[in-house]
Amino acid sequence: MRELLKVQNVKKTFRVSARQQKIQRTKERTKVAVDRLSFTAYEGEVFGLLGPNGAGKTTTLRMMAALISPDEGDILVDGSSVVKSPDEVRAKIGFLTSELKLEEFFTPNYLFDFFSELHGVDKATAARRKQELFGKFNISEYAEMKVANLSTGMKQKVSLVISIVHDPDIIIFDEPTNGLDVLTAKTVTDFLLDLRGRGKTIVVSTHIFSLVEKICDRVGIILDGRMAACDTLENITAEKPLEEKFFDIFAEKAGGTYEK
Repeated sequence: MRELLKVQNVKKTFRVSARQQKIQRTKERTKVAVDRLSFTAYEGEVFGLLGPNGAGKTTTLRMMAALISPDEGDILVDGSSVVKSPDEVRAKIGFLTSELKLEEFFTPNYLFDFFSELHGVDKATAARRKQELFGKFNISEYAEMKVANLSTGMKQKVSLVISIVHDPDIIIFDEPTNGLDVLTAKTVTDFLLDLRGRGKTIVVSTHIFSLVEKICDRVGIILDGRMAACDTLENITAEKPLEEKFFDIFAEKAGGTYEK
């Protein structure tokens, strides 16, 4: 299998503000969010990055998307370095995150056209892509409605569509089904499987065990910014279900027994 994304021993540290120190009851002025993390994602697979809130998942994905730079290490996206060639990386990926806030004054139509032009998609291709994606996600009837008037689920679907206007081969999704109703979540999940079927490489960050079990080929369990386990889903769940395995690993790394 061809390596399309390679995370190489990356580390990221953030400064802790006085307010955060008070909330977290710590005197530490810095926090290591990601600590020498490494993994590889291959062509045509879904890689799940599984971990609790605060484990370093979103920071890892933001480095992969060349939105922030690692303090140490590097990430290669189809051969392009996030450290040396961040613009090349951004052109090769689609990135959907809960931090993406759509401008509420604009419409789905306008936003799709704007981001298509931003990515250099020609008008004929953009029109075809819009028809296909708006149809798949039932956005067409809301195409001229301001984002402010859309439901939460529809906003998420518009965000997803905008993130892949340029039909990238590498797609990074941060908590893609978080906060969605069951119907919208199923639409998104089915679409991820469709993308995998078309040979796309997908990295999904989540804390939802059932999502990983349904769509992922391989999974990395991240705790406190470190990779606690990384293997095929089949191997990780060979002895017990994913949720049980996760809490076994959690207890082992924490040096005690997890209390339910």
